[in-house]
Amino acid sequence: GKYYPPAPTFTGAFVGGTVATNAAGAATFKYGTTRDWVRAMTVVLASGDARRIERGGAKASSLVPVPTYRMPAVPKNSAGYFAAAGMDLIDLFIGSEGTLGVITEVTLRVLPRRPALCHAFVTFADRSAALAFVAGLRRASHAVGVSAIEHMDARCLSILREDGVDRQLGVPIPDGSAIALLVTLELPAGTDAEQAFDEIGRAHDGSPPDTPLVRLCRMLDEAGVLERVEIAVPGDSARAEQLLAVREAVPASVNARVGRAKHAIDPRIAKTAADMVVPFDRVGELMSMYDEEFARRRLDAAAWGHISDGNLHPNVLPRSYSDVESGKDAIMTFGRAVIAMGGSPLAEHGVGRNPVKQALLGELYGDRGVAEMRAVKETLDPDYKLAPGVLFPRR
Repeated sequence: GKYYPPAPTFTGAFVGGTVATNAAGAATFKYGTTRDWVRAMTVVLASGDARRIERGGAKASSLVPVPTYRMPAVPKNSAGYFAAAGMDLIDLFIGSEGTLGVITEVTLRVLPRRPALCHAFVTFADRSAALAFVAGLRRASHAVGVSAIEHMDARCLSILREDGVDRQLGVPIPDGSAIALLVTLELPAGTDAEQAFDEIGRAHDGSPPDTPLVRLCRMLDEAGVLERVEIAVPGDSARAEQLLAVREAVPASVNARVGRAKHAIDPRIAKTAADMVVPFDRVGELMSMYDEEFARRRLDAAAWGHISDGNLHPNVLPRSYSDVESGKDAIMTFGRAVIAMGGSPLAEHGVGRNPVKQALLGELYGDRGVAEMRAVKETLDPDYKLAPGVLFPRR
């Protein structure tokens, strides 16, 4: 069937919502975000007028004053309104979080065939070795067919072991693991399990021909981790679901812990997390900063995310309400540092009504940039009818 690459992993998502948030699916590294796949839309403005907008049909400057701030040069940025000189009108509404109009129809670009997918889960005892491996995969991404690389830090892995997820899913997590990676490869449509296993065997004996899966296995071998990798070949949907479930179990387990703390310790306890992206060559620095700041504050925390994009999600595991407050302060510290690295403190989850995220938006673009966003909002929705309080408080 047809293939829509930025389809989100959350099964409850709707197309209109993904466009309004410029959602990024698991394969952003290869395919970009929703913005790259939207051809046209119908949007209902605050005035009640419905407007059909096609890519290339009109400039944003024909309707609103385009902000002059410069967006960070990273794969993802979900920080208010898209802004660029000569920008297309359609890009103003993509990612605007429902503040400028209600999207009622969308025309999307799709690919003609869905590729065969192969998933590989592997742990490393040394984080620097894992980062070097990811860097190599990124450089060889076209030759290897990489569409996504997810990561889970040591605390994530200990949580999975505490909850017995590794045993339930049959995915070993060795003691002393510092980080785990989940690599997704796209293979030619029609590749089956027999062919994939044949290629894995050739990677061991060095026989030709060279294929993306052979190249991946040889890279794993060079990194010294081939013997511990767990692979789900095309057609083995049961094993693929198990490997993907390991990654999905991390946020589920963290959220469950936050919920239990809220119930048992203090009802003010809430999810305290961030969603930040940096240029890939700063990822190691970002990881170290998370570790050091959380340790300095004596906070229990875990980090995971889309390492192929440089997008890492630090999450606090609060043991008290003071941990929540300290965690928010840590997030502001991270945000300022990420901005200095050329990244975005608001990568893919948007701003919404979250006070910390709204503060990070101000850190990213400054008072002038936020004022320019307000000017766009007030041009199209002067009474703040749509999504009141989202991005910035109503005046």
